[in-house]
Amino acid sequence: MFFSTFNAGVVLVFFFLIYMRKNMRIKTGLGQDSHRFESKDSSKPCIIAGVHFEDVPGFMANSDGDVVYHAICNAITSITGILILGGIADELCSKDGITNSEFYLTEGYQTLKDQNFSVSHVAVSLEAKKPSFKKHLLEMRKNIAKVLEIKLEDVGITATSGEGLTDCGCGDGVNCLSIITVMGE
Repeated sequence: MFFSTFNAGVVLVFFFLIYMRKNMRIKTGLGQDSHRFESKDSSKPCIIAGVHFEDVPGFMANSDGDVVYHAICNAITSITGILILGGIADELCSKDGITNSEFYLTEGYQTLKDQNFSVSHVAVSLEAKKPSFKKHLLEMRKNIAKVLEIKLEDVGITATSGEGLTDCGCGDGVNCLSIITVMGE
């Protein structure tokens, strides 16, 4: 009796997994962004993943230049095909004067929801000689999780100094790569 009940359960699980595979889409998007710092005497704040870094000037950009939010927007674009930076964000900036990149990421996230996707995981990799990210990583992860409506443990951030091999590694700016994994029907 146990054997036949067990086999029936295995068969049901097997067919459920086949059904889910046919009806579920999993996609991964890759995004990148980088910006140089403004001059040292600039009063523009440096915003990265929604966190204000006081020890460096802001970025040369029409917006706040938040490289993390911009890289995630580009990763979303690689999934949806809808241009966020260079499209939605430019319109928000030029027509409405919105320079806060959290608004751009919120709009980008909406394009995922409009295509019936939900975010499963986000990975971010930063390269910069400055600022130091270590004491801000948790707050950065919380900000990303809040905007994308995911759990904190579904956001990962790594950072490297770049060892002086690139302009960002020499302290001229910040480079960010992002990978986003989404699931949909």
